[in-house]
Amino acid sequence: MEWIFEPWPWYVAGPLIAIIMFLLIFIGKQFGMSSNLRTFCTMCGADKTADFFNFDWKSQRWNLAVVVGAALGGFIGAHYLSNDVTVAINPDTISTLKELGFNSAGSAYLPDELFSLEALTSVKSLSLLLIGGLLIGFGARYAGGCTSGHAISGLSNLQLPSLIAVIGFFIGGLFMVHVLFPLIF
Repeated sequence: MEWIFEPWPWYVAGPLIAIIMFLLIFIGKQFGMSSNLRTFCTMCGADKTADFFNFDWKSQRWNLAVVVGAALGGFIGAHYLSNDVTVAINPDTISTLKELGFNSAGSAYLPDELFSLEALTSVKSLSLLLIGGLLIGFGARYAGGCTSGHAISGLSNLQLPSLIAVIGFFIGGLFMVHVLFPLIF
């Protein structure tokens, strides 16, 4: 049973994702995590204030199970199925991150400098998290879906707009890591 405590290789995880996507397409469903935010807002009454939220949220109940499953799976994986919570990253990356002030690089899954409770008392960290969250939310809405929706669902449906969005996500990620990240930190 030791294999369950290790990261699964692409040739196991990839076909499992492909099988799930085939089943979703076969039954006429589309996967996407950001669409659940719209469903949650509608459940809380946002449909009374904005037409965007005026839809039958009950038809999306199956997708809410994905959110619950992701949260439960993450909790179970982190607390019961992981021997080591660090990420194996390149030593050069670790040294670069430490030069930028991320002393927890290489020893923590998420950098304590941004994601600890103490970080929430820092104006800079709190500003980065809030601005980043707003940009991600706006980007997901403007692009018509999030990275998982476009890269997994959209590409498996051979949708050209999803290919364009994924290329944009990739370019934006490269720009962030190589240009903005060093400027911010």
